[in-house]
Amino acid sequence: MYHFIVNKVSGNGKGLSIWKDVEKILAVTQLNYQVFFTNYPSHATEISKKINNGVIIVIGGDGTIHEVINGLIKSNIPMGIIAAGSGNDFARALNIPMNAAEAFESILAGNERTVDVGRIGDKSCATVIGIGFDGQVAQTVNASKTKKWMKFFRPGKMSYIISVFKVLFDYKPANISIKIDDKTEEMMDVWLVAVANFPYYAGGMAICPNAKGNDGYFELCVVHGMSKLQFIRTFPGVFKGKHVSHPSIKMLTGKQIEISSSSTMIVHGDGEIIGETPIKINMEENALRVV
Repeated sequence: MYHFIVNKVSGNGKGLSIWKDVEKILAVTQLNYQVFFTNYPSHATEISKKINNGVIIVIGGDGTIHEVINGLIKSNIPMGIIAAGSGNDFARALNIPMNAAEAFESILAGNERTVDVGRIGDKSCATVIGIGFDGQVAQTVNASKTKKWMKFFRPGKMSYIISVFKVLFDYKPANISIKIDDKTEEMMDVWLVAVANFPYYAGGMAICPNAKGNDGYFELCVVHGMSKLQFIRTFPGVFKGKHVSHPSIKMLTGKQIEISSSSTMIVHGDGEIIGETPIKINMEENALRVV
């Protein structure tokens, strides 16, 4: 049995359009399936928790995938993805075709892999957990109306860039204590900490280019000790992962991360606001089955 969870408004209505295309394919395949449409935040989590067999296929973006993962994480049910969001970073990291028909064909082929997830309390995150400036930007993106009029201009990336400059001029870096496994370090004037399971966020920005998603480790990017002008100059490099060589950027790896800060820092996971510092992030290896 194939269980489709569809976010109709994902990607400015792309979710519904893609579902209609998939529905036409289903009409000639005679597959046994059912479809659920999400209607409110966390609805996809509620739906996925009630499914106890078959394969769940998500038609939506990273936010919808985030919700489904949080419903599946303690089950053994595999998940397939037909990308329909504005960013689609999880699908990009797994080399899932962006064409809906090709993605569906790949799911039906049944080639399964397991991926790691990050865990914060009762929340699971698949791609990147961002602390500080990242969290503030994610909050601004989610509240922004720019996604609605940017459907032809790579909205995930464009809405992120606009929000970066909205947040930039009022943001104040914080001092943090960061513990990675058994080593603790104090860092001053920290803009952000990105704890990455996969390389991409915000519509394809390679914040942690060497994150693998299946090696049992997070890659971390810590941005500290920069002026605002330096931040602006360095920012474009994130599109190609070239920022990692900057002397004010520190790249680290680890399995268990603890962060406290001199002032409250907002935390997002997969682009969804999930809390604030202090936080503890654990690596859960091979926690998710993906087809």
